[in-house]
Amino acid sequence: MRPYEGYVYAYPHKTAYRPLDPRPPLREVWADERTDALFLYLHVPFCEMRCGFCNLFTRTGAPADLVASYLDALQNQAEAVRQALPPGARFATAAIGGGTPTYLEAEELARLLDLAERSMGADFPAIPLGIETSPATATPDRLAVLAERGTTRVSIGVQSFIDAEARSALRPQRRAEVEAALAAIREAAFPVLNIDLIYGIDGQTPATWRHSLDAALAWRPEEIYLYPLYVRPLTGLGLLAHDWDDQRLTLYRQGRDHLLAAGYEQVSMRMFRVPGTTSATEYQCQSDGMVGLGCGARSYTSRLHYSFEYAVGVRHVRAIIDEFVRLPRDAFAVANVGFALDDLERRRRHLIQSLLQAEGLDRAAYKERFGADPLDDFSLDAFASRGWVEEDSARVRLTPEGMTYSDAIGPALFSPRVRALMNSYDLR
Repeated sequence: MRPYEGYVYAYPHKTAYRPLDPRPPLREVWADERTDALFLYLHVPFCEMRCGFCNLFTRTGAPADLVASYLDALQNQAEAVRQALPPGARFATAAIGGGTPTYLEAEELARLLDLAERSMGADFPAIPLGIETSPATATPDRLAVLAERGTTRVSIGVQSFIDAEARSALRPQRRAEVEAALAAIREAAFPVLNIDLIYGIDGQTPATWRHSLDAALAWRPEEIYLYPLYVRPLTGLGLLAHDWDDQRLTLYRQGRDHLLAAGYEQVSMRMFRVPGTTSATEYQCQSDGMVGLGCGARSYTSRLHYSFEYAVGVRHVRAIIDEFVRLPRDAFAVANVGFALDDLERRRRHLIQSLLQAEGLDRAAYKERFGADPLDDFSLDAFASRGWVEEDSARVRLTPEGMTYSDAIGPALFSPRVRALMNSYDLR
């Protein structure tokens, strides 16, 4: 098995979604769901530049009138969605992603947070709130708005502290700009700073990778994410793909060991944190629901995952955003594109979302939810024979080497139905 098959941050992937016919009203979709600890996700599909490795749903250079229209559409969507949720629905945590949410100006960020609070009922700063930013947009005025409104976690995509490597990844930035952004974030005193780094960049060596790791550690971030470089279709690096599995494995192990030696704990293949760092949230991704606002956001119920159309190519992304801002308010009261989960898919999702975390799968919690032991539902012998999985009476978890192969294990656990849908998806 190749170690880098795909990053499984959600199951199933949006390429397994299909248009829903008929489109179910959200009031019915959420009617019998548990809604006392929901995740609120706000999607901002704008960036100042498109990195070569990026396959996010985002567009660059959005004019001010389009941003304003997008926020108008979010307001309409928020009002329609809140009316569809059962009385008493509450949010346990919230996040703003993209794109780059801080592409918005300070007053636009304030407006976004207002609609989350006033229209959706999110209780800032009583609940954790995370946001993503970039070196070019982490400006003091934007950060001040976020700090005043109770933001608890800021994640900045640095990728490399070496200018030449950033250029190689088609991410033009300068070290001075990165350091200024980190200084501004620390000055704003957010409880948690996360720094994203990428390994596997063309020309990167163990020495330069160590340089970026140490440069990040100098800021003593509460969290560090180490991402392997993926070259995906329709991205700027898509024509430059070649086989660099061995390089990525070497750099991953170096980065993991370096962070562990620096006192960090490993939470997943990508996530490392200072012990004691917590988001203090009641939300459990295996079982709790998520409400997504924005044209690239997903929403999760126990039986249906839904969103809008998905795209990566510039022309198609722009078309979807342009359509989104023109939608009438009642168009937000139904689910448009999605994937219905039967009982076995719900069990599979719980398995995947748990197993890819360092703490592993709680067997008792799984049995309480589904009435069976996970190892009776799913065979993990192929992974155990490689030394990737271990078990005891309480948990099933990945070994350190299994964690290294998370991006192979996750996709291997996908159902035949999901694989078929993903393979037949017409990527745009």
